[in-house]
Amino acid sequence: MLSPRRTKYRKQQKGRVRGIAGRGHRIEFGSFGLKSLEPSWITSRQIESARIAVTRYLKREGQVWIRIFPDKPITKKPAEVRMGKGKGAPEYWVARVKPGTIMFEVGGVPLETAKEGMRLAAQKLPVACKFTVRPDYNEED
Repeated sequence: MLSPRRTKYRKQQKGRVRGIAGRGHRIEFGSFGLKSLEPSWITSRQIESARIAVTRYLKREGQVWIRIFPDKPITKKPAEVRMGKGKGAPEYWVARVKPGTIMFEVGGVPLETAKEGMRLAAQKLPVACKFTVRPDYNEED
């Protein structure tokens, strides 16, 4: 599971995901990408299960890039604990994802293979996703 090695602060405020992606919205590494259409938090477990789904389908050919990283700690209080007495302990990590963010990229495989692999990954994620192709992509590569 992905998580930061160390952080400046152990706990963070909730915040909210507003606006559209101003960075991380272009395909930079591969030829195909999986783009988010909704704002959301994506947990490290969801990222990992999507990664496994893609790599299993691609059968270790091509390359997969994960463009999001879970760097926000989410805290939770234990079950049946009374109100008050401070904030709970960090429970898991999430990545903030805005609409338009490229979450995964794939390269070195044919279009149909990449499309199916990304479809399987999208099923593991809590946001509506769109399969995108690099603007300068051509079949001969």
